[in-house]
Amino acid sequence: QVQLVESGGGSVQPGGSLRLSCEVSGHSSCIYDMSWHRQVPGEERRFVSAISRDGQIRYTNSVSGRFTISQDNSKNTMYLQMNNLKPEDTGIYSCKADCFTKDTWLTYWGQGTQVTVSS
Repeated sequence: QVQLVESGGGSVQPGGSLRLSCEVSGHSSCIYDMSWHRQVPGEERRFVSAISRDGQIRYTNSVSGRFTISQDNSKNTMYLQMNNLKPEDTGIYSCKADCFTKDTWLTYWGQGTQVTVSS
């Protein structure tokens, strides 16, 4: 089992910044890839950014150059630094962990943290 807990969401004005955290506990050694996803009411969750065990990083085009994903293995925590926020960045941000154990891929999600960008 892997547990994920997000924090760091809030309300900011356009152009502002936030840093989201995703703390990992449990059987974290099985994790190969971690990612951030955003969901707004009435829509499916959408990919934002990901970081793999070997450090490969991916971003969706709309956040590239503004968001930075990172991880601190000593703290078992993944981060998403969000700069120059725009109203369209508003949503619930959830972290996801893809875990490979006992020849099976498992997916774990956190509960999400709300980000609101509005003037």
